[in-house]
Amino acid sequence: MDKIKGRGEIGIFALGGLGEVGKNMYCIDYLERLYIIDAGVLFPDEHLLGVDYVIPDFTYLKENEHRIEGLFITHGHEDHIGGIPFLLKQVKIPAIYAAGVTVDLIENKLEDYPELLSSTTIIEFKAHFKYNFPGVEVSFIRLTHSIPDSFGIVFKTDIGTIFHTGDFKIDLTPVGPGVEFEKLAKLGEQGVLCMLSDSTNALREGYSESERKIGASIKELFAKTEDRIIVATFASNMYRVQQIIEACVENNRHIAIFGRSMEKTILVGQQVGYIKAPKGTIIDGTEIDLYKPNELCLLCTGSQGEPLAALSRVANGSHRHIKLMPSDTIIFSSSPIPGNQESVNKTINQLFKHGANVIVNSPIIDTHTTGHAAKKELMLMLSLIKPKYFLPVHGEYRMQRVHKDLAIETGVDPNNIFILENGDVVAFNEQQQGRIAGHIPSAGDVYIDGTSIGDVSGTIIRERKALSDDGMFSLVMTIDTKNKALLLEPQVVSRGFIYMKDSEELTKYFVDFAKQFVNEEMAKTKIINLEILKKDLADKLEEVIYQKTDRKPIVIPIFMEISTN
Repeated sequence: MDKIKGRGEIGIFALGGLGEVGKNMYCIDYLERLYIIDAGVLFPDEHLLGVDYVIPDFTYLKENEHRIEGLFITHGHEDHIGGIPFLLKQVKIPAIYAAGVTVDLIENKLEDYPELLSSTTIIEFKAHFKYNFPGVEVSFIRLTHSIPDSFGIVFKTDIGTIFHTGDFKIDLTPVGPGVEFEKLAKLGEQGVLCMLSDSTNALREGYSESERKIGASIKELFAKTEDRIIVATFASNMYRVQQIIEACVENNRHIAIFGRSMEKTILVGQQVGYIKAPKGTIIDGTEIDLYKPNELCLLCTGSQGEPLAALSRVANGSHRHIKLMPSDTIIFSSSPIPGNQESVNKTINQLFKHGANVIVNSPIIDTHTTGHAAKKELMLMLSLIKPKYFLPVHGEYRMQRVHKDLAIETGVDPNNIFILENGDVVAFNEQQQGRIAGHIPSAGDVYIDGTSIGDVSGTIIRERKALSDDGMFSLVMTIDTKNKALLLEPQVVSRGFIYMKDSEELTKYFVDFAKQFVNEEMAKTKIINLEILKKDLADKLEEVIYQKTDRKPIVIPIFMEISTN
């Protein structure tokens, strides 16, 4: 890193979270020590076929693990803690610092990796705690978000103070603990060299709705609904889950939980006291047939249309315990994450086909609010902190760009605002002068497929995309390499490309072309190199197939080598 920044300077960079919503991981490098903020995952879009998660490339951290002081977690959402098991498998982390419910969520996640759970030190901090490291004091400021125990993190150094907001909104009537405004104001008065701030909702005008208002709206819906209610929401939104439970209690309904992540949320929430329900309110999912429809609320995962989630299985009729009734009311207490709209719409259409009444968030009915600050809240944070330098983080480029404009409006010098990409390093010297100092090359994406880390490359993703779009065409050819002859008629395998029984003439054309090409190539050389021949045949076949069909299947020639006397 000293090749990029000066030895006494502060370096700030991201391994994930810039130009994207997810995969958050930010690093502060000072006095030869590394401070990591968050370790999240990015959920793949439809183009990353077969990929479960995307995580940052941890190569730089692995190479510098002797310098790591700790991993500091802002809150417990998957895009901030989901990468922790994969990080711990590759990099030695002295300690993970997390607060309240986040600790339980991390421990719960690590239970699937017993060897990691037993070898990992998790230190639980509270809002007033401070930790001292060589030349750095770390402290915390409580903020509001859609999950409890969300914090901004303050790094005080001899050069200046670095403040990372984490994900936040300014909720003036929160369900849980509120924003520590006095700490924010005091921090701003003392002076902040650089602030990193959540850009997710920089495009949204005004202020975000309060979580308490959504709770009131849900209770009103419950009071008006006479039959069974099914609610789909984010499993991690404990405040929302608690308000749904309170609506059930007020309207004499029992609540049954469906979905593994939702069950875990309820368990963790009850352990830390954020979720409270009178005895008998929460029932087992197998008991729902014992109650009348107007005595029930079913709380499900699947608000994003995930194919295997509870609500999706209810919609397609494959759920073991829940069978839709025309009198059911389904409430989506969520909004689609960008990229999920199509799958959410598919689920909603299936629910309507069953005759159910479906309610989604709209200007008429409030069933959901965001956990991220809109424009006015972002400007309030900037006005309170008054940073000298500003880094808009956690968002796509357009979000970062609008956040930059908001910062300029609040008085930040345009020359002191950096819109970075993952791997870009900003350095600050002792004179509090900042500059883009360089780039860490190993700051790309790593794909998780099943339990394997990094085995899926960009090439494999492109091959999967080609297979899904245009299929595969394979030729099995038996070759006598000694006599340079084809011994048998080539066997053809086509999957997702052409149906051979309906395309015999076209298939014969491709086979004849392949036979002619192989015979001509074998005649040109004394020694046959099957690997080169295979590649050349694949290239030529791809050209011919595209000319004839306007499609580009994956072409796989297979040579069976036989030597005859």
